[in-house]
Amino acid sequence: VPLRLLDGFEGVLQTDGYAGYNRVCRENTITRIGCWDPARRKFVEASKAAPTKKKGTKVSKADVAIGKIRKLYAIEKRIKDLPAAEKTQQRQQLAQPVLDDLKAWLEKNSTRVPRDSLTYKAIQYTLNQWDLLTGYCQDGKLHISNVLAENAIRPFAVGRKNWLFADTPRGAKASATV
Repeated sequence: VPLRLLDGFEGVLQTDGYAGYNRVCRENTITRIGCWDPARRKFVEASKAAPTKKKGTKVSKADVAIGKIRKLYAIEKRIKDLPAAEKTQQRQQLAQPVLDDLKAWLEKNSTRVPRDSLTYKAIQYTLNQWDLLTGYCQDGKLHISNVLAENAIRPFAVGRKNWLFADTPRGAKASATV
């Protein structure tokens, strides 16, 4: 499906880790970059699944990763109104050290968590997607996240699920009217 939909497209494609985009990017002149939202979401899920923390206990590894990723988003918030060239420079100066620290932390901790844990899966996802996730730093016109595109299509995704319940033509017409 991505091959058909993106036939003839040239430019930058920002996606999650879905492997279906690999072929279309190889066969067309498409540069692929990643989106930090799915990586961050995996750590949030791992944090929520962790045992309840008691006062005075150490922060979970998932929470540490979330804190590091949060720094990247904070940098983006600070530089959002800058011209593209200046954004690129600021990312190299401010985000690159955070990214270097995060990668070193991920590599160090990938062997310190159980292989069947959500934290391990989040770490592996992030490391496997690393080159794509850091692609936004190369060009100030790119974004850390594709949330704008996701928000634009959300009504269709939600609607698609709702439309499945229109089991009669009359019910479908009533749903469409509403």
